[in-house]
Amino acid sequence: MLKNRLKEIKNELSQNITLVAVSKTKPIEAISETYDAGQRDFGENKVQELVDKYEKLPKDINWHMIGHLQTNKIKYIAPFIHLIHGVDSVKLLTEIDKIGKKINRRIPCLLQFHIAQEETKFGFDWDEILALLKSESYQNLSSIDIKGVMGMASFTENKDQIRKEFSALKTIFDNLKQHYFMNHEAFKIISMGMSNDYKIAIEEGSNMVRIGSSIFGSR
Repeated sequence: MLKNRLKEIKNELSQNITLVAVSKTKPIEAISETYDAGQRDFGENKVQELVDKYEKLPKDINWHMIGHLQTNKIKYIAPFIHLIHGVDSVKLLTEIDKIGKKINRRIPCLLQFHIAQEETKFGFDWDEILALLKSESYQNLSSIDIKGVMGMASFTENKDQIRKEFSALKTIFDNLKQHYFMNHEAFKIISMGMSNDYKIAIEEGSNMVRIGSSIFGSR
């Protein structure tokens, strides 16, 4: 069943779209089964659970930190994390850079934007990012590798609203690429779309989707 669901989703995705299987709360056995079916990118939202799974599972897995990350937890995942999706503040970005310098590693990150109408979502707004990118402190960051943007749409049945929010993130990405990351080849990821809205996200330009329940079943 699990392998079949994974195969169905992968068949829907073009080759340029990365599927992150959201394995949070799921047992090692379920991840191993998915791994054996060829999946290599997995997403977790709790640092302790992520570290435990990293230690127990094959080392060629690309681990994605997709939840809200606290600054005091960065050090536990910094040596091996493939991508931190939720960089949502200057404080967090600065701390990731600080840890990166200590371990001599450029840590891959996405800038998270607040595109939803819900106040509970984290993320930068456009003015905050412009202020950051123009700041002297940003110029001094040498151990982060910003690879793109991430955002979560509102949890709603209104597909027009979801589409509008994803479209807004794509516009943000395009503006950043054109004006600030033109010569930064690695800046190419638009991480948006989950089990309930990934098809809309792909239509609006997503090239990385985070899918959990459609693969592993409901929590």
